[in-house]
Amino acid sequence: MTTAEDGTVYLVGSGPGDPGLLTVKARDLLERADVVLHDRLPGPEILDLIPDGNAEDVGKRAHSDKRTSQAEINERLVAYANAGKSVVRLKGGDPFVFGRGGEEAEYLAEHGVTFEVVPGVTSPVAAPGVAGIPVTHRDHASSVTFVTGHEDPTKPESSVDWAALAEAGGTIVVLMGVTRLPDYTAALRDAGMDPETPVALVERGTRPNQRVATGTLETIVAARDEVGIEPPAVTVIGGVAGVREELEAFLR
Repeated sequence: MTTAEDGTVYLVGSGPGDPGLLTVKARDLLERADVVLHDRLPGPEILDLIPDGNAEDVGKRAHSDKRTSQAEINERLVAYANAGKSVVRLKGGDPFVFGRGGEEAEYLAEHGVTFEVVPGVTSPVAAPGVAGIPVTHRDHASSVTFVTGHEDPTKPESSVDWAALAEAGGTIVVLMGVTRLPDYTAALRDAGMDPETPVALVERGTRPNQRVATGTLETIVAARDEVGIEPPAVTVIGGVAGVREELEAFLR
C-alpha cells in the first residue's frame, strides 16, 4: 500500500511528434519529474525538456540488441515510486492507444502504486488530419476503426478480422502497419472491398520530415515503395483518404 512518502507514476502521452502539440500538463510534468522513462517516438525537442540526468531511454527497437523488456519497465516504475520519486512514463501519442499504458496501469495497481493518466493527441487522428485527411466525414465515413498492424508475436494467430472490417465500411486506420501493408490490403480485397478504395500512408505525421503516399487498395504498396515510406507511419483506408486531393494545395 502506498504511503505519504511514496511517489506517483504519470502515464503521459507526448502526442504525435510536433512539440507544439504536447499538452501543457505533460510539459509541466516533464520539467519537474524526478525520472522520465521514455519510448523512442517522442522527438528530441520534447526530450530536451527533461532536466539533465533524469531521462531513461526504454524504447523498443525492432531488430536491435538494445531493448528493455516490458517486465523490466514495469519493475522500474514500481521501484522508483516506492522510493518516493515523481515518475513520468512518456509514450508517443496517447498512452492508452496501442501504447501498452493499460498493461502498465494494471501492474501499478497490482503493486499498490498511485498513478495518473495524462492523455496525449493520438497519431491515428492527428497524422491524417495534418495531411488533409479527416478520419470521419459526412459524405464518406460515419465510423472509424483503429487497428494495430503489429500484434503480440506470441499470439497463435491474428485477432484482426479483416473480412468484418471490409464488410463494416467506414474508415480504417492502421498503426504500425507499414511492413505488413501487402498482407492486410490483400486481405481486404479478398474480403470484397473495392480495389479502387482510396488509401494514404502518412509517415512521421505533424513533424517537419512528414511524408505522404497515396493510392488505392490495389496500388498503395507500389506507392509506398516509390515514396520510400518507412515507420513510424499510419495507414488510412476509405473514402476519406481521397479528400486530401481536394485540400492538399491549401495545406500549410
